[in-house]
Amino acid sequence: MPKTQVTIYSDGACLGNPGRGGYGTVLLWGDKRKELAKGYRRTTNNRMELLGAIVGLEALTRACRVTLWSDSTYVVHAMTKGWLDGWQKRGWRTASKEPVKNRDLWERLLRAAERHEVDWQWVRGHSGEPENERCDELAVAAANGVELLDDAGFDG
Repeated sequence: MPKTQVTIYSDGACLGNPGRGGYGTVLLWGDKRKELAKGYRRTTNNRMELLGAIVGLEALTRACRVTLWSDSTYVVHAMTKGWLDGWQKRGWRTASKEPVKNRDLWERLLRAAERHEVDWQWVRGHSGEPENERCDELAVAAANGVELLDDAGFDG
């Protein structure tokens, strides 16, 4: 049976970097839509960009073909340009031998993506693409929310 085709848009926001942050994610399949968002007390923009993609993939209950759109070159390039492979081969070190930031989330993203066929796509942020704009709205609203979570993996 063919895998379900799902389109995911994700975005992260941070009010100060580090500061209050949030992610927003939109999942689309068939005529269905699901929106996800959460806010955090203290985090970074890159962590929120990663979480947006992670929670979208983790929300899928079975293996799917996924087109995942993000305005984060950090996320998209790591997944498409071999950055992640290099980091892992070097024991989670960058090319300059520094520890990879956000390793906890990169490992979580790898686990979330492994059972899916993911096509990673970059979209220019704030360019008027409706679903990316919606993700931004969700992320900013979450960062400005009152029930903020602790980002347990943030060490800054």
